[in-house]
Amino acid sequence: MPKIKTNRSAAKRFKKTASGKYSFSKSHASHILTKKSRKRKRSLRQSQIIHTSNMREIRQLLPNG
Repeated sequence: MPKIKTNRSAAKRFKKTASGKYSFSKSHASHILTKKSRKRKRSLRQSQIIHTSNMREIRQLLPNG
């Protein structure tokens, strides 16, 4: 049987936490920052945890952790 391949685009976007959840960083934080409020830019810096309804899809994309 062939090995299961990791989806490389997902591997660049999601990281597995110590508790087994997946974290990701928010989008829209790289350019055109002058029109965005200070509060919005500050919230874009925080990483987020994947919602439980999407966990199954992410696990299939990243079978090897």
